[in-house]
Amino acid sequence: LGKPTARQERARPGAVQHEDRAGFQYDHEAFLGKEEARSFDQLSPEESRERLGKIVDRIDDDKDGYITTEELKTWIKRVQKRYIYENVAKVWKDYDLNKDDKIAWEEYKQATYGYYL
Repeated sequence: LGKPTARQERARPGAVQHEDRAGFQYDHEAFLGKEEARSFDQLSPEESRERLGKIVDRIDDDKDGYITTEELKTWIKRVQKRYIYENVAKVWKDYDLNKDDKIAWEEYKQATYGYYL
């Protein structure tokens, strides 16, 4: 019979290490996005399982009933990109002080460092 070996780290040299925070919130947000993760926190276990099943069906691009590493990577990239775009849209109005849909250097400085200037 084989004997378990010591766990070895498999990260590439120089790679950013995954930080396991208390609980699952970090992975939960990476997989679902911040807003969606918050909505899942409000669901019963049954509702959460049902919605997660629907999400898994969306992740399974080739509809073979399995999630590949590439399908999961594509999904997480899509979720993160959506979060970035939503975040930009939320803060844009704070930086575009004259509401001309452009952010000038002066507007950026004022919005970012205004209380210091």
